[in-house]
Amino acid sequence: MIKTQKTKEKESVYFEAVGRRKTSIARVRLFANGKPGIIVNGKEYLSYFFIPNLQKIVEAPLKETNLFSKIHIEAKIAGGGISSQAGALQHGIARALVKFQPDLRKSLKKSGFLRRDPRMKERRKFGLKKARKAPQWSKR
Repeated sequence: MIKTQKTKEKESVYFEAVGRRKTSIARVRLFANGKPGIIVNGKEYLSYFFIPNLQKIVEAPLKETNLFSKIHIEAKIAGGGISSQAGALQHGIARALVKFQPDLRKSLKKSGFLRRDPRMKERRKFGLKKARKAPQWSKR
């Protein structure tokens, strides 16, 4: 579904998608027009994700499709840690790219960007110290 955002100067068309990882949720808006770049929670993504490895995770779907210097992306991320947020943003960007150009689906799916990573922290069970760690056992 194509949506529009009204600003002071003009109306701009965007494609919206949601990406998730662990407890992080990223709402991504992909604008075909505008200044190329990625804005995360009002900051440039290079300053938000200051670790180079996390920057590569975020850039990966755009580099795979050769659209890195052609698209403007705005994202709002909530929950989780910084690594989890980078994974959620990667997932959201990939899903928005598929809405933008459906023919990109095959290459993104082959690279694994459209698959939500299902790994989550296991809940703590009663009688144990952590999810699986039991208290020290004593025979006597």
